[in-house]
Amino acid sequence: MRVLVTGGAGFIGGAIVRQALARGDEVVVLDSLREDVHGAVPSFAPGIRFMRGDVRDADAVADALRGVELVLHQAAKVGLGVDFSDAPDYVSSNELGTAVLLAGMTAAGVRRLVVASSMVVYGEGAYRGPAGITRPAARTVADLDAGRFDPLDEHGNPLTPELISEDAPLDPRNVYAGTKLGQEHLAASWARSTGGSAVALRYHNVYGPGMPQNTPYAGVASLFRSAVERGERPRVFEDGRQRRDFVHVDDVAAANLAAAALERDGFRAYNIGSGDVHTIGELAAELAPAHLPPVITGEYRLGDVRHITASSARARRELDWAPRVPFESGMREFATAPLRAAVR
Repeated sequence: MRVLVTGGAGFIGGAIVRQALARGDEVVVLDSLREDVHGAVPSFAPGIRFMRGDVRDADAVADALRGVELVLHQAAKVGLGVDFSDAPDYVSSNELGTAVLLAGMTAAGVRRLVVASSMVVYGEGAYRGPAGITRPAARTVADLDAGRFDPLDEHGNPLTPELISEDAPLDPRNVYAGTKLGQEHLAASWARSTGGSAVALRYHNVYGPGMPQNTPYAGVASLFRSAVERGERPRVFEDGRQRRDFVHVDDVAAANLAAAALERDGFRAYNIGSGDVHTIGELAAELAPAHLPPVITGEYRLGDVRHITASSARARRELDWAPRVPFESGMREFATAPLRAAVR
């Protein structure tokens, strides 16, 4: 099968490319090699057709789609961003890029899509309070400044975080989250219009070898690793008790190939997580050596959510996929694994 991997030179895209090649696929990579993401031009395995181009460029997309049967769409601007001045680039890169890609797929007759989405579409995760399952309001600046990090219900009662399913309400709370949901809506509309198959994989916190190391858009695991390499203590925001689901990049790549084999028309979303809950503080402690223990700063980023952890039961059931890399062994590997070349 000939597959197109957009963003195939990136962290997750690169892992997908390697697994697709290993199973015998013919792989086309379309990647713009943005200078704020890629510190150096990556090398590609023999047999890969690499095209340097942007998914917002209709001509580049049309060229990349020739003979393709399946698109694994990973190209996107990721992370919370620097400030709101990043908003136009997020919307253009993620939503416009997806729209141009889908229009190109329609013209080329390509009817199968897997798109990288994110846990951020849920906003705050699922919580249980005295009255049952509830969705708390966004945390206020006053509460965060006072160090009150955990959401409360409208009566001030504490809430217990739970795993979130794909049927939970979607409530994006920052620009990046809004664009990921926008990508999902575009994919669903395309599937309805063309009779195609669109699968959105809502990645939870992906980590592993080859993560970007020094961009403002890198994931928290990479930021901690990079600090240790510089001889600095990892800086943990809030109180370090934020709950997350850390999933290895190889498991995420395998989920993409499992989703590619799904034989159903229309749109379907899946959480892709390990199912193993850990805190940000636990992550920092796993990656920091004894002489560089993490420091809990109490700082926060407005727009961050407190707790978000996945139920991946639907993916296990419908995609015949399961994560295989345990947190402890994955973090041992990641603690010394190479990161991507630094961005200058």
